[in-house]
Amino acid sequence: MSSTPRLSTVILPVHRWNEGGRSAWQRAEELGLHTAYTYDHLAWRAFRERPWFGALPTLTAAACATSRLRLGTLVTSPNFRHPVTLAKELISLDDISAGRITLGIGAGGNGFDATTLLRGDEQPWTPRERADRFGEFVPLLDGLLREPAGLTHEGSFYSATEARNVPGCVQRPRLPFAVAATGPRGLRVAAQYGQAWVTTGDPKQYEAGSAAESLDAVRGQVDKLGKACAESGRDVDELDKILLTGFTPEFNPDLAGGGPFDSVDAFVDFAGRYAELGFTEIVVHAPVPDGSPDFPAAVPDEKLFEEIATQGLAQLAG
Repeated sequence: MSSTPRLSTVILPVHRWNEGGRSAWQRAEELGLHTAYTYDHLAWRAFRERPWFGALPTLTAAACATSRLRLGTLVTSPNFRHPVTLAKELISLDDISAGRITLGIGAGGNGFDATTLLRGDEQPWTPRERADRFGEFVPLLDGLLREPAGLTHEGSFYSATEARNVPGCVQRPRLPFAVAATGPRGLRVAAQYGQAWVTTGDPKQYEAGSAAESLDAVRGQVDKLGKACAESGRDVDELDKILLTGFTPEFNPDLAGGGPFDSVDAFVDFAGRYAELGFTEIVVHAPVPDGSPDFPAAVPDEKLFEEIATQGLAQLAG
């Protein structure tokens, strides 16, 4: 039997803080949303030529502007982060927020900002290389956050020499990781180090699949997560399961049929199907400012966003 999933949001870092940024995060708290996340990218898709601010400074400002709302990234990746410097920023952010931070973390992908730090003669990382880096990145970050007195590491991709993070995280033994993964290696990382698992669905289904086929694909991901947890000696029910919406066929404007943002009832129906799969958190993208590039993953307007956050959550509970 499914339980009522929590409802959270992603606020893209496209707002100047004093021109809609602060109010967007405060409104998420007022609406009773569980967590407000933001993307941790240097640039992203059609927004590459438009304002796009840093994730961790934005979350720091949001922490100071709110008091109850959980905050986090969806997701941080090794594309331009190093575990040592990231750990220092995270313990600072966890302290400023009084322990309200969740780190969404993934292996990253190609495109957008994935090659920003590469030299002109360097090739983009292959999926295997990204998985290799991720497999070292997460355990090292875990150790840095758990062992504030100092940690030394010499690996294939990352080094740390007596890296100290005193006083450590407010949340003990460290702030929670929400690991985005669908492949076998990433799911093993989620099973070993995650307090939550994140999926956006199957990208192949977005282009040409149906809602039913997409749901089946995600059901398969949940089954694989369960097997990875069993192999790691964990109960899969220990992990929260987070669906970042906007990337399944229902949101593709080129496919026929109504979408989850046609009405509150349509969204509740969509979210309920994933709750039946055991998802404990559904994340919707907050509306983007007027004049922003078209972004079908986002709730199209503020009125519907507020209705989903209030009426939709109540209907799911009912």
